[in-house]
Amino acid sequence: MDQITFDVDRGEIFGFLGANGAGKTTAMRILCGLSHPTSGEATVAGFDVYKQAEKIKANIGYMSQKFSLYEDLTVLENIEFYGGVYGLSRSEIKTRSEKLITTLGLSNEAKKLVGELPLGWKQKLAFSVAIFHRPKIVFLDEPTGGVDPVTRRQFWDLIYQAANDGITVFVTTHYMDEAEYCNRISVMVDGRVEALDSPTNLKKEFNTHSMDEVFYQLARRAKRS
Repeated sequence: MDQITFDVDRGEIFGFLGANGAGKTTAMRILCGLSHPTSGEATVAGFDVYKQAEKIKANIGYMSQKFSLYEDLTVLENIEFYGGVYGLSRSEIKTRSEKLITTLGLSNEAKKLVGELPLGWKQKLAFSVAIFHRPKIVFLDEPTGGVDPVTRRQFWDLIYQAANDGITVFVTTHYMDEAEYCNRISVMVDGRVEALDSPTNLKKEFNTHSMDEVFYQLARRAKRS
């Protein structure tokens, strides 16, 4: 990364875009308390990334496209496991897990192995588990990769609900239609934030009607491979 600077507001859905190698993953690792920057300042949920990484981890949720659930555990076991990891009491886990399973319509699947669920259900469950402890911020790393358009729309309904509940959503995606759902978007090129604004304003700035074209115009500026 090259001296990136941005703020994200509480309850905002913030899209973090960029081509492969642009620096998104590095930035997310720092913001999640997993890596230290070589210089500069950064705070997440009010905590310093240098000195308070453990407090950051306790106040965020994280969901990756590649790994978020244990497929050899049941739906209920996954929920209970993560509830324990996040430090919730047994009574809290019991109450919240019952409500979550009902909300997701998984009452008949609660004792099924997660590996037996369709991908769309896995992704919705993984997101719900990531915010099970009601974090201040949830980081979503390409959360809808490989799922069909209808399921992606349903997944974004969950994101909107989380934002309405005051959870800040920080999401990376390669789907430009999903970028349209964000309150604001940043686009990284060669480790720098080359654009940051609402989808509407970015389309005006780049004189186009689609986020696809905005992204392509910026990605063409990349010099490093």
